[in-house]
Amino acid sequence: MILKAIAQHTGRAGRILAIIGLAAALSACNLFGPTKIKEEAIVPPETLYQSALADMDGQRFNGAITTLQKLERQHPYSEFKEKAQLMTVYANFRIGKYEEAVLAADRYMALYPASPETPYILWLKGSSYYGQIKDITRDQQLSRNAIETFQLVVSNYPKSEYAKDAKDKMLVATDQMAGKEMSVGRYYLGNGQYTAAINRFRVVVEQYQTSTHIEEALYRLTEANLLLGLVGEAQTAAAVLGHNYPSSSWYKQAFALLEKQGLSPNLNSGSPLASAVRRG
Repeated sequence: MILKAIAQHTGRAGRILAIIGLAAALSACNLFGPTKIKEEAIVPPETLYQSALADMDGQRFNGAITTLQKLERQHPYSEFKEKAQLMTVYANFRIGKYEEAVLAADRYMALYPASPETPYILWLKGSSYYGQIKDITRDQQLSRNAIETFQLVVSNYPKSEYAKDAKDKMLVATDQMAGKEMSVGRYYLGNGQYTAAINRFRVVVEQYQTSTHIEEALYRLTEANLLLGLVGEAQTAAAVLGHNYPSSSWYKQAFALLEKQGLSPNLNSGSPLASAVRRG
């Protein structure tokens, strides 16, 4: 009984001490007040701009971005704002922050639509999409975005210093998209889905004639149409292939494929494929 009374007394004493400790802590909070947020020191805009330039020159692009953000935050109406935003696009692009570069480019063009730097910004935006392009097994939306952006450079600023590089990168991005169509077409062909395969190969022939996949696409059209019993279309595909690429190994295979069935390449002018014949 004595031990039980002592235990009960000890428990009550512990609870009382805990309550007293909590009250003291709360009193201390009230005594000293809430923690104050340290205010950011205001730095002159020219100082921040020069600091960002120094970081850019020293390839310290992350530091430059932080400084440029501070410049925009502290001096939203500064004379350096436009240059700061342009530099932000470039800095993000250089360190591979491509999504941030695209967003920064869109922001710049929305604020300064008549800027003489627009072709450069479009090139940076297109190159940021281009830098994210993966292999042909992936979705090719990035390739489409790159092509569309580079096309703006080529169409609207054909004499700019960025037009040639934009054209070159468009060819690569186009090849990626054609490669994706070929990959899917081969899959369908291998699974006996000949109509679906033909549709994919025709996309390459009709939309991506500058790609490196055009010769194989015409051969596959010869092959798939033969398997489907569309002899005229098979002969036309082979004829287009032979007319445009007479020395191609793909044409030799297409010719041999037809020859096995007693056929030869023959252009049907009424076929949609006939439009793929190069003139001159």
